[in-house]
Amino acid sequence: MLRVTSNMMNSQLLLNLNRNARSMNENQLQLATGRKLNRPSDDPVGMTYSLRYRTELSANTQYRSNVDSALSWLDYNDTVLDQTGSIIHRLKELTIQASNSTNPQSALTAVQTEVEQLKEQLIDIGNSKLNGKYIFNGQQYDVKPYDFPKDANNLSDTSSAGDLETDSGIINYIVGENVLLPINLTGNDIFGSPSEKDGDHLFATIDRLIEGLSTGDFDMISEQIDMFDSRLNKVLTARSDIGAKTNRIELMAGRLEDMEINLTELKSRTEDADYSKLIIESKINESIYNASLSTGAKIISTSLVDFLR
Repeated sequence: MLRVTSNMMNSQLLLNLNRNARSMNENQLQLATGRKLNRPSDDPVGMTYSLRYRTELSANTQYRSNVDSALSWLDYNDTVLDQTGSIIHRLKELTIQASNSTNPQSALTAVQTEVEQLKEQLIDIGNSKLNGKYIFNGQQYDVKPYDFPKDANNLSDTSSAGDLETDSGIINYIVGENVLLPINLTGNDIFGSPSEKDGDHLFATIDRLIEGLSTGDFDMISEQIDMFDSRLNKVLTARSDIGAKTNRIELMAGRLEDMEINLTELKSRTEDADYSKLIIESKINESIYNASLSTGAKIISTSLVDFLR
């Protein structure tokens, strides 16, 4: 028969008190942090899922940021293309007006002055920037696509605009896992490439119009009407492409938002503590610990004097 000594009773009492104190401390820690997973040892499998959800949420946040940036880029492109289309409309109106052979040279000169100003405005559009990046120069977005030397009067000679070629590099945005979406248009796409100089290249067409206006060549003036129509159709096609990409990215944005909600809910189920359950358990553990202290005080209160009575 095992003899139970006072030392054994004291050791067992301390062991039980420590066990009850740890349980109470675990409850208090979960109540304080609001999480049932505070250490990997709390739930190794749950911690694995928690880390996975956190990784996916972090990637999803970056995708959403990329989507916002892509939408800003596309919206700005659509705005400048709308401006470009309006200018081409105006150029066509002026060309039709000037093609009337009854116009005196003074009227043609007045039209020429406006056409030259519209060309300058188109070049400004070609050098449009968003967040410090030239939007029409492909991957060389830090280089001004339509840059011309200035004379002593700070005026630029833009007669070589038809010979300039912009960078054709594609800018891709990652808007989802393994989803790359090209979002940029180049100056060649909108205004024309050097290979189109004899066709509907916008700047070359304007130069021919200016030449016809300055010399009173009504045949040359009339020939540019079809060129403006052709270029305008290409601008409209580019805007349609932007609209299609915008719709797709907006759908992707909705999908990413839904995914974030789902991942957040899954992470919450894995990590977050149940407060109502914890409060009840905390009260129970506190009662057990207090009862252990009270019982222990009675057990170990016996001293050597008690045995000598």
